[in-house]
Amino acid sequence: MRIIYAFIAGGLFGSGLFISGMTDTSKVQGWLDVFGDWDPTLAFVMGGAIIPMFFAWRLVPGRKPLVGGDFPTPPEPRLGRNLVLGSVLFGFGWGLAGLCPGPSIASLSYGGVNHWIFVGAMLVGMLLAPKVRNMLDRMEKPSAMDSGAAAK
Repeated sequence: MRIIYAFIAGGLFGSGLFISGMTDTSKVQGWLDVFGDWDPTLAFVMGGAIIPMFFAWRLVPGRKPLVGGDFPTPPEPRLGRNLVLGSVLFGFGWGLAGLCPGPSIASLSYGGVNHWIFVGAMLVGMLLAPKVRNMLDRMEKPSAMDSGAAAK
């Protein structure tokens, strides 16, 4: 049953991306071109996602998903290094390619090599990101010797 729900949800998501034009890189780049030929239609797509989720988060407490497990808890609203760095990197990729992960997968059916290169690079980035994050976390934490020397 879980697979059927996943198929329906994925189909709705993909259909929405296609109908709204979010698989068209020029439409997304038009949204980002604020000082040029700006295309505000992406705001309606974002609103179409944000508004229902606003209400859904208020309905979740005390409920269980249809297919088991638990709903995820809302993320902590703390601004930190990981959120800022991740957002900047995501924004650079989005701005340069005009695609984010969902539309990039949908765009593979358009043919051509560019979409495949983007998805490949995105997957490599997803594999490397945890390693880079761990490295940055280790660099941020002082070692036992550093904290002992600071105490003297």
